[in-house]
Amino acid sequence: MSSTPRPYALYNVAIVAHVDHGKTTLVDHMLRQAGTFRANEVLTERVMDSNDLERERGITILAKNTSVRWRGDTKINIIDTPGHADFGGEVERTLLMADGALLLVDAAEGPLPQTRFVLRKCLELGFPVIVVINKIDRSDARPDEVHEEIFDLFCDLDASEAQLDFPLIYAIGKQGIAKRTLEDPSTNLEPLFETIVAKVPPAPGDPEAPLQILISNVDHDDYVGRLGIGRIVAGTVRANQPVGVLKDGRNLKGSIKVLSTVEGLKRTPAVDAQAGEIIAIAGIEDVDVGDTIVDLSQGWETHALPRILVEQPTIKMRVGVNTSPFAGKSKATKFLTSRHLRDRLTRETKRNLAIRLEETDSPDTFVVLGRGELQLAILIETMRREGYELQLGNPEVVTQTVDGSLCEPMELVVLDVPEQFIGVVTERMGERRGRMVKMSNPGYGRARLEYRIPSRGMIGFRGEILTATRGTALLNSQFDGWEPWGGAMMKRATGAIVSDRGGVSTPYALFHLQPRGSFFISPGAEVYEGMIVGEHNRPNDTDVNVIKEKKLSNVRNHGKDENVALAPPRVLTIETAMEWIDADELVEVTPDAVRVRKGILEINKRPRRTEAIEDAQSVG
Repeated sequence: MSSTPRPYALYNVAIVAHVDHGKTTLVDHMLRQAGTFRANEVLTERVMDSNDLERERGITILAKNTSVRWRGDTKINIIDTPGHADFGGEVERTLLMADGALLLVDAAEGPLPQTRFVLRKCLELGFPVIVVINKIDRSDARPDEVHEEIFDLFCDLDASEAQLDFPLIYAIGKQGIAKRTLEDPSTNLEPLFETIVAKVPPAPGDPEAPLQILISNVDHDDYVGRLGIGRIVAGTVRANQPVGVLKDGRNLKGSIKVLSTVEGLKRTPAVDAQAGEIIAIAGIEDVDVGDTIVDLSQGWETHALPRILVEQPTIKMRVGVNTSPFAGKSKATKFLTSRHLRDRLTRETKRNLAIRLEETDSPDTFVVLGRGELQLAILIETMRREGYELQLGNPEVVTQTVDGSLCEPMELVVLDVPEQFIGVVTERMGERRGRMVKMSNPGYGRARLEYRIPSRGMIGFRGEILTATRGTALLNSQFDGWEPWGGAMMKRATGAIVSDRGGVSTPYALFHLQPRGSFFISPGAEVYEGMIVGEHNRPNDTDVNVIKEKKLSNVRNHGKDENVALAPPRVLTIETAMEWIDADELVEVTPDAVRVRKGILEINKRPRRTEAIEDAQSVG
């Protein structure tokens, strides 16, 4: 049965960039100017960031695809990818749905670590890359220098001659303006659309060939169930068509119940779709990322496409059943057993190839491996909002043995700081075994420092460096290979303030304990023995009574009954709690609270922290 030719030209383009360089904002204006929305339709900013966590944090976490119709006869599928290094796995698997890329670079900041990562992936796939220098309206914009830096980056990454001759667009993403030159009077994105059509090849693939669909993402729909999202590499697919699913090591048969393509932000049911199109299929419950969907022709078992591979995880963390005295007391808790945790984490590994799960000797504890602290924190926050209750160990680096020696992951860290904080940054990086590899001064009173540092040295470092530079530092990092293990390293120089009994904290007790450090709780908070209520201002832990009440008598002295003045507590999030805890401590996560505690709750059974710190300092 022959296929009817597609009535429009089709292009698949990925938008890649470093975090906060303006990808999602630019996509907003591409959708608006292509007529995807009605003229009177009320729109939110960053419409592609549909996830609650994405809106709260202002970053893209999940890769998504949309499409625009330009001049009626051209359809452009756009894949919006995350810009944070921790979500590099999303970038790697979704790039396989594209045939070209828009590389966005900030006109002031220039290429940063994640710019290098995403560009390297695009060049390895042989993509033509359209460079968009965004935010040229910034007061500190330096588009000409950034253009030279981008060209140098292409050369460093061994781009081909054709790739080095990249087209260049200047843009003001938040205004929806693209220009071919800085003097171009353009007031819309017309130059960008024209460049995409001219430089990105139309979606390839033979619609008459045997069907091959590579699944790059999975999703869930409340009406049709599990969705497999991917690109048709060859052939034509039709709704209600029987198909084969080629997995890693086993083959299944199934049927496509619902076939959808993306029109704007909506999935639209389709009768059929041809090679090159990005589709969503429903009806196969056991479909996973990396599977190949084929038709049941003769020899269908041999038509598998290469499975999607992503880079190895560098951070691991223990996740277990909550064992605190407050376990199960939250009314919002829905899931708290090891079976619930295992099922949820297993589902995540099938959807996100950058996350891995390992069993431990204990049936109640698992090891989750990922790209970075933020990726793991986002996973736990998502689970918390779904009603899960669990406890976390401190993040650790993943090691591997190379040529008989133990090696640890390294990171390339780029710090953009005011010049007066260069000394502070150098001192703090030195404490964490960071080696400066480059220093430059782009102007405007700021310096750019590049370091190579063990990944474990970055655990908990972001908050520390922001405090040391009064919130002015810009920090970016990227995985940069493996090096022999560098020995013990000090993590936290201060101890913990630990509650020595259960009860309800009182203002009287907290007021008299304030000189010992800063607190994580407010008066009236419920506590238990072994729960960490604050950070000690000395290296050792201290056990305190935070439920002590003032002894009342019928004698009153003038000036002795003044109001208690308490400093506001430090509110810990999952991310900051993970960074703060040490090896003998845990984070307790429930749907309505985040607490930190000692692994061993009883005072008389808990070892002292002082000796461990002295050992780490002497070795490190």
